[in-house]
Amino acid sequence: MKKRLYLLTGLLLTAVACNNELDIQQAYAFRLETMPVQTRIVCGETAEIRCTLVREGEYDGARYTIRYFQPDGKGELRMDDGTLFLPNDRYPLTREEFRLYYTSASTDQQTIDIYVEDNFGQCEQLTFAFQNESEETEE
Repeated sequence: MKKRLYLLTGLLLTAVACNNELDIQQAYAFRLETMPVQTRIVCGETAEIRCTLVREGEYDGARYTIRYFQPDGKGELRMDDGTLFLPNDRYPLTREEFRLYYTSASTDQQTIDIYVEDNFGQCEQLTFAFQNESEETEE
């Protein structure tokens, strides 16, 4: 009887151990959160955008990139490490908390679209619009 029990236990373990596929989730949803951002800007002024990448899960192989596009107005966008972004070029995003600095070079309305993408094809987009505020109207 004992031999049969060991044999039966061995068969059950073998049957359970045959499934070699591990269910590892790699792509987790994420979002980009920001602190409130000013909406009025003067030509030459810089607006700070404080960002946090919020991930619903952690996967060691997840990589993130950031890029931007400016459909309206003129200006430049920099990362807090000094990197000057070129429109539509992708840059590695290595931190979950970072700051962006947008400097206006226009007296018109300005809009920037910021995209954060992961290496699994997921994308988060935020749009920021700035109204020009001439120095004469500030008085």
